[in-house]
Amino acid sequence: MFASPSMGSREASLSTILCFLLLFSLGCKCIASELHATQTAVLKVDASPPLARQIPETLFGIFFEEINHAGAGGIWAELVSNRGFEAGGPHTPSNIDPWSIIGDDSSVFVATDRTSCFSRNTVALRMEVLCDNCPAGGVGIYNPGFWGMNIEDGKTYNLVMYVKSPEDVELAVSLTSSDGLQNLASVTIPVSGASNWTKLEQKLIAQGTNRTSKLQITTNKKGVVWFDQVSLMPSDTYKGHGFRTELISMMLDLKPRFLRFPGGCFVEGEWLRNAFRWRESIGPWEERPGHFGDVWHYWTDDGLGYYEFLQLSEDLGAAPIWVFNNGISHNDEVNTAAIAPFVKDVLDSLEFARGSAESTWGSVRAAMGHPEPFPVKYVAIGNEDCGKKFYRGNYLKFYNAIREAYPDIQMISNCDASSTPLDHPADLYDFHVYTDSKTLFSMKNTFDRSSRNGPKAFVSEYAVWRSDAGRGSLLASLAEAAFLTGLEKNSDIVQMASYAPLFVNNNDQTWNPDAIVFNSWQQYGTPSYWMQTLFGESSGAMIHPITITSSYSSSLAASAITWQDSENSFLRVKIVNFGSDPVSLTISLTALQAHVNAVGSTATVLTSSNVMDENSFSNPNKVVPVKSQLPNAAEQTQVTLAPHSFSSFDLALTQSKLVAEM
Repeated sequence: MFASPSMGSREASLSTILCFLLLFSLGCKCIASELHATQTAVLKVDASPPLARQIPETLFGIFFEEINHAGAGGIWAELVSNRGFEAGGPHTPSNIDPWSIIGDDSSVFVATDRTSCFSRNTVALRMEVLCDNCPAGGVGIYNPGFWGMNIEDGKTYNLVMYVKSPEDVELAVSLTSSDGLQNLASVTIPVSGASNWTKLEQKLIAQGTNRTSKLQITTNKKGVVWFDQVSLMPSDTYKGHGFRTELISMMLDLKPRFLRFPGGCFVEGEWLRNAFRWRESIGPWEERPGHFGDVWHYWTDDGLGYYEFLQLSEDLGAAPIWVFNNGISHNDEVNTAAIAPFVKDVLDSLEFARGSAESTWGSVRAAMGHPEPFPVKYVAIGNEDCGKKFYRGNYLKFYNAIREAYPDIQMISNCDASSTPLDHPADLYDFHVYTDSKTLFSMKNTFDRSSRNGPKAFVSEYAVWRSDAGRGSLLASLAEAAFLTGLEKNSDIVQMASYAPLFVNNNDQTWNPDAIVFNSWQQYGTPSYWMQTLFGESSGAMIHPITITSSYSSSLAASAITWQDSENSFLRVKIVNFGSDPVSLTISLTALQAHVNAVGSTATVLTSSNVMDENSFSNPNKVVPVKSQLPNAAEQTQVTLAPHSFSSFDLALTQSKLVAEM
C-alpha cells in the first residue's frame, strides 16, 4: 500500500507544479516569439547593361479550354442552351434538355424530328398545340439558358429563330423570371403559313432585371409549329464579336501575349468521334452541327468555333496558338499509315487562317467577315500525347507537311525536353505541371539545368491543385508566383507560360481551382488570377541577375526586371515570402544607369490573414493586391515582407546618371 502524503508535502508539490507551469508558459511564448521572429534578408540587383537580358515578348499569355462551361455559358454570350435541339443526338425523338414545355400533355405535344432546313444539323423541334381553348398566356416551350439568363434593365437582346407553320399563327416571345411572375420583355411575332422555313429576327428591350430568367415562346392557336436554331444574344458583346464583355475585360487585364486554344483534353476527346473538329465549327452559326465534349461531359453548339478563337486572339492582341488533334484521343489512335487525311485537314485549317481571300479556305474566312489573314505562327501537334503508340509517327507527318507549306510556323511537341533531349525535331516542347504548393515552390529552379540547345520550353499548363489549393487559395498563388520568377530567370530557354484552367462557371466546377470564377452575372478573380496580373509587364522586359543573402532564403523567391509604360521606366522587384515569418528586406541596386525617384515608386502586396483564404462572390476582394506609395525608394530600399505574401516593388527611374552629371 502507498502512504498518503502529508498536508505540507502536498502544498510543496503544488507550488512546484505551479512554478513549472509558469516557466513552461514563458518558455512557450519565447519559442513562439522566436518561431515568428522577423527575419532579415538582402536582395542585390545587378543592373549593369551587359548582364541584362530581354525576356521573350511572348513569355506570359493565357490558355483557354472549353472546360467548366468556360465557353458555352461563359465567354460566349449566347443565352440559349441547346439552341438547335441537337444535344440529344441525331436519332429522334430525342432529349431536348434544358428546353421544357409550358402547359401539360393534354394541351401541347413536343418532339424532335429530322425536318430542319440545315443539312449539317437536321434535328428540329415540332410543337403541336392540342387545346381549342388554351390557358391564359398560351402554351409552348421555354429555355432557361445556362443555369438562368442574366437579363438587365434597359439592355437590348437580339432574338433569331427559324420557324415553319402550315397555317398563320402568332407567337408570343417573352423574357420572364424563372417562376414566370416577372415579365421583362415581350413581343408578338406573326408567322405566315407556308411550307418553307422562315428566319425571324426581333430585338427585345428589357424592362427590368432578373439574374435567372428564361426565354419562352407561346401561342393560343391550335395547330403545328416547327422551331430550329433559336438564339438570344446580348447586343453589347465585346466589339460586337459575341464575347461576354466583363469576362474579356478580365482577360485583357492579364495583358496576354498569346492565346492557346481550344484545349487541352477538349481537343482530343475521350474518343476521336467526339474530338473538336475545326471544319464543323466555322461558317454561319445556324449551320454548325455542334458536338458533345465527352471529356468534360457537356454539349457545345460550337458558336465559339475556330474562327471565333482566331478573332478573340486578335481582339486580345495575343498571338494565336492553335492546338489541333493529331489523330489521337484518350482511347483510340489513327495509325500513322492512315494519318494523311488528318494532315490535310490541318493544312486546310492553316489556309483558312492564313490564306489569301482568294484561296479555297481563305475565301471562307473572308466570307465570314475577315478578309485579312490571321497571323497563326504557332501550332501544337496534339495535347499530352507523347506516350501514345502512334504519336511520334503522326507527329513527323504533321511536322514535315507544315514545315514545307509554312516554313515560319513554330511547332510544339507534346514531349518534355526539360531534362532529356527530344528524339524528333521541334521548335518548342510542352511542359505541364499540376502539383501541391510545396512542390511547385521547389520547382522554381526546374529549368536551371535544362539544355540551352534545341527547342524552347512552353509551360502551357501550370497550377497548384488538390489538397492545399481549395478553390483558389493564397497559398497556391504564392507557390505559382515563385515558379514564375524561375521562368523569368530561365526565359532564355522558356519562351511561353500559361496558367490552367482559366475559367470556371460556378455551376459546373469540374476542375478546381481556376483563375476566374463566374456565373450568369458575376465574376471574380482567385488569388492565382491576381498573382498573374503582377507579371503583366514581364513579357519583353529586361531581366537582371539577383542574389538573396539570408538564413531564410529557402523560403524566398524573387526576380528583378526593368520595364516601361507609355511615360515612365521602372525597376520591378518581385519577391515571394513563402514562410510564416515577416522579413526585413533590403533591396540593393548596383550598376544602375538611372536615378531612383521616390515619387512614382510603389509597393503592391498580395497577402491575407490566413494562407488558405480564398475569394468568393460574397467577398470577391478578400485576397487581392493592395498598392501603396513607396516614399523611401532609393538605390538602397528597406521594406518589410509580410508572412505568406507576394510583393512587387516598382522603383521609378529617372534619366541616366551620365546625362544628369553633364
